[in-house]
Amino acid sequence: MEETNKSLLDDSFTSAMTLTDSGVPQVPDRYVLPPSQRPALGSSTSTRETTLPVIDLSLLHQPLLRSRAIHEINMACKEFGFFQVTNHGIPSSVVKDALDAATQFFDLPVDEKMLLVSANVHKPVRYGTSMNHSTDRVHYWRDFIKHYSHPLPKWINMWPSNPPCYKDKVGKYAVATHVLHKQLIEAISESLGLEKNYLQEETEEGSQVMAVNCYPACPEPELALGMPPHSDFGSLTILLQSSQGLQIMDRSKNWVCVPYIEGALIVQLGDQVEVMSNGIYKSVIHRVTVNKDVKRLSFASLHSLPLHKKVSPAPELLGGNNAPAYGEFSFNDFLDYISSNDFLQQRFIDTLKKTRS
Repeated sequence: MEETNKSLLDDSFTSAMTLTDSGVPQVPDRYVLPPSQRPALGSSTSTRETTLPVIDLSLLHQPLLRSRAIHEINMACKEFGFFQVTNHGIPSSVVKDALDAATQFFDLPVDEKMLLVSANVHKPVRYGTSMNHSTDRVHYWRDFIKHYSHPLPKWINMWPSNPPCYKDKVGKYAVATHVLHKQLIEAISESLGLEKNYLQEETEEGSQVMAVNCYPACPEPELALGMPPHSDFGSLTILLQSSQGLQIMDRSKNWVCVPYIEGALIVQLGDQVEVMSNGIYKSVIHRVTVNKDVKRLSFASLHSLPLHKKVSPAPELLGGNNAPAYGEFSFNDFLDYISSNDFLQQRFIDTLKKTRS
């Protein structure tokens, strides 16, 4: 079945990089969004200039200042479900090496990358284009490779062997982001009034999917997107971007451009934290715009509780008037959902919300 699936993919698969490299003057029709969904680049009504939170994580390691950082995290999670972090502890050399390895991977010949292509969302390593190009109604100007990354020794041998530096350089970045994720989950738990080790065991045993994205230069960026509006399924996503392109939706449903800050990383709350917090914190809806002149790379380190672990509202946050607002779910439930549903029509988390009686 996998071979048949692969031959079908080979016939219809054209990567965004292939289109850019061929010099297409216009985006093919399958990438053109309906007018209401287009990003309206440069329009003052489409995006707002909003000051987004930037948090100095070195404060977490200073006993007299930790409470200040926890308060800043609480405010950012309530208002945006999003913040940027500086002084996060990942050396700039590790970040640069990861971006270099990703550049080399996407520059490989098409035939070599096609060895990893799959439309099966359950595969631990897969190369693809758009979101899931075999089922997407509208395509997105993005190529990607996704691979499971924790625990690293379990998965790394399945990662690309080319370029030769890939496993070492991306592996070091994956380990560093997992350490950072543990610190962030502790701080977020604390900011909710929970014990900081509330999710310690689940974090250690949880999954980490590294989505390495390439958004090539696009001839008509005002007609297309790199990724559609969505929220992430997991607990946290730690995002590294090589240039600006991410937009988040604020509480007023306006799109806000996320500025590129040299050396900073982006933290986005996922659906698991929204459910665990019983809606006190919300997962952030975001999308990716593309650029006529610049190729953009990003590493989205998607952290999740263990595959079959059910997430539900923390009992400590319930009681009195605070009834559970969500049903429980696992990462595996999410994968099953996106395998058989168009998650762009209905967000997965909306299927979990309980109606108030």
